[in-house]
Amino acid sequence: MVGAGHAGCEAAAAAANMGAKVMLVTMNMQTIAQMSCNPAMGGIAKGQIVREIDALGGYSGIVSDKSTIQFRMLNRSKGPGMWSPRTQNDRMLFAATWREMLEATPNVDLWQDMVKGLIVSRGTIQGIVTGMGQEIRGKAVVLTNGTFLNGVIHVGEKQFGGGRMGEKGATGITEQLVELGFESARLKTGTPPRIDGRSLDYTKMEVQNGDEEVVGFSYMPVEKIRPEQQRCCWITYTSQEVHDILKTGFEKSPMYQGRIKGSGPRYCPSIEDKISRFAERERHQLFVEPEGWNTVEIYVNGFSTSLPEEVQYKALRMVPGFENCKFFRPGYAIEYDYFPPTQLKFTLETRLVRNLFFAGQINGTTGYEEAACQGLMAGINAARNAMDKEPVILRRSDAYIGVLIDDLINKGTDEPYRMFTSRAEFRTLLRQDNADLRLTGIGHEIGLASEERYARMLDKKEKVAEIKRKLADFSVKASANDYLERQGSATLIEKTRAAKLLLRPGIGIKDMMEGIPGLADVIGRDTDPLILEQVEIQVKYEVYLEKEQEMVTKMATLEHLIIPDSFNYDKLTALSAEARQKLNKIRPGTLGQASRISGVNPSDVQILMVYMGR
Repeated sequence: MVGAGHAGCEAAAAAANMGAKVMLVTMNMQTIAQMSCNPAMGGIAKGQIVREIDALGGYSGIVSDKSTIQFRMLNRSKGPGMWSPRTQNDRMLFAATWREMLEATPNVDLWQDMVKGLIVSRGTIQGIVTGMGQEIRGKAVVLTNGTFLNGVIHVGEKQFGGGRMGEKGATGITEQLVELGFESARLKTGTPPRIDGRSLDYTKMEVQNGDEEVVGFSYMPVEKIRPEQQRCCWITYTSQEVHDILKTGFEKSPMYQGRIKGSGPRYCPSIEDKISRFAERERHQLFVEPEGWNTVEIYVNGFSTSLPEEVQYKALRMVPGFENCKFFRPGYAIEYDYFPPTQLKFTLETRLVRNLFFAGQINGTTGYEEAACQGLMAGINAARNAMDKEPVILRRSDAYIGVLIDDLINKGTDEPYRMFTSRAEFRTLLRQDNADLRLTGIGHEIGLASEERYARMLDKKEKVAEIKRKLADFSVKASANDYLERQGSATLIEKTRAAKLLLRPGIGIKDMMEGIPGLADVIGRDTDPLILEQVEIQVKYEVYLEKEQEMVTKMATLEHLIIPDSFNYDKLTALSAEARQKLNKIRPGTLGQASRISGVNPSDVQILMVYMGR
């Protein structure tokens, strides 16, 4: 494994836990699993990915839970298909926990050195060559180089080589891969300034507390933070005055002057991008996030920038609460090499060189979670290749991980790829709450998920089925009418089954157990709340889940559905603006082809299916 970021760590752990002997090579043993940007895990769709990694037997969920300083379940006001767990983490504790877990994993060896070349013979990878000239040979190699391949850091008009602030970039690998026939390109990403929290006035900001119930990521019994222990985050805003100051630095911006050629993340733009692209907005949100338990360092989420330091400083001091702020270091942009992922198989093995795998930002993705899940799958398939076993490929209907890899291979990407719930056409099936029910069986079968994890999943599955049977059998009588009136629901004139009552809007299983005589005794008063939540979701959304399962089958017919060449996409206002733009430009001949166009999300394809069906 080359690189010990989120992808490399998951790849090493997965391969080792499946019985392979692993050498994890990193340029710096002190930065294993470094959170280079935001000290947080999860979020919209990303939280689902972390739970899927955990369900398969990966480590990211456990590490996140052990280093959490705040937990929030995002999108609770929407349907369960949109719920997304997110943790704010202690940056140093997160990295330390990852290293401890790797060092406690049999079959994982660590080596500190830069990898400058690959050993390839007759189209097959044989090993790597380090900067000190050592050859390390193996049956498979996984490249997880992050932003280090020919990395260049930009701060205003200053630029210097580096894969991360204070760390040198990696050279040699890109050039060799290009010689072997690979196509490479450049991307960029950025990070905000880090602030001394002691210099901020939090009374001028909005407090953002954690949830009263900490669910966490892992399905295993990891000791999680108690709700009352959580640290606060805060929200503040830019202003027109801030924007005006930032604009004074545009002429020295490496992005605006064309010194950065690579594309940046569309959905995580720099602050200068925001005020340029959304000129009509008078302010933008900034999330003020602590970096850990024992540090005053603050991460200013939403203020990513590569403007000159003096412009960053002057503008940020005009933000409420930041009037006297002190910098630890300025924000910067980083430009790096990546390899368009259409050059990969669905296993993440390269098409040109056997047993060579790519995972993480080398494939054009952005985000710890996207990198980690690729590392997990690359590690799994590298180990299975070495053992002459069949590969593991997750479909779009199996997991968000399957969606991500399918998007990368079929569509490619010319900008940093980030996962969203809108990219998954089967998001009602691919919920964060049922990742174990979907994937732990697969993880156990390949020798990655432990017996304990598998037993816990089977127990959960059995208890959910049992409670559903009890709800279907339990008769609710008119004695429950007082409860129904309190809930604002119609009263009963005849007996009805509890399962049918649960289908009503505003009626929840926990409320029913408290308000309907005898129901709590039948279900069990000490039943795990997460089991009850799973029952409620399966009962309430049964019809939707069945319809989505039918859609899984129907999607296979996309290749036979012809789109007329004269089709007017502009009249379908429900399509995203990006989808209309790409569809009008490429003019796909079938829905199958349309579904593989970068920028056309599965939800856009479903809109086309509905329209064409009419």
